Amino acid sequence: MPAEIRPARPEDAESILSLIQELADYEKLSQEVVATPELIRETLFGPRPVAECLLAELDGQAVGFALFFYNYSTFLGRPGIYLEDLYVQPVHRKRGIGKALFKRVAGVAVERNCGRMEWSVLDWNEPSIDFYKSMGAVPMSEWTVYRLTGETLKSAAGPVELD
Repeated sequence: MPAEIRPARPEDAESILSLIQELADYEKLSQEVVATPELIRETLFGPRPVAECLLAELDGQAVGFALFFYNYSTFLGRPGIYLEDLYVQPVHRKRGIGKALFKRVAGVAVERNCGRMEWSVLDWNEPSIDFYKSMGAVPMSEWTVYRLTGETLKSAAGPVELD
């Protein structure tokens, strides 16, 4: 039976978080997961959703997900889609589920007249890199991702002294 790809619902928060934790384990980043089902419900399904999630299900069980949100290209003057996470449980890989999730997100971008779809992948994650290249993606080798979190983010948001 093929996987069903559907938009996530508030009652899926626990399943989404479980898949996020599995992804974090795979990426060796489990210590960074502080999300809770309540935060998932609030940020994906609350009054001001900031992202969207698709679930892949087999026999009613969530086996993968794609989480994405809008970004904006000033050069294109159009929105884009940023694919934050795409994950399929290892036992269910090589069945087209990842491809189905990826194609559905790309379809959302096309339907919504987005100028592009972007994401990041860990340099060591060769299976994912190979998968994305097989979908026609090209690496942005001239760009480096920067990040602020926690205290450095709070510090950067502090008061500004103007001359």
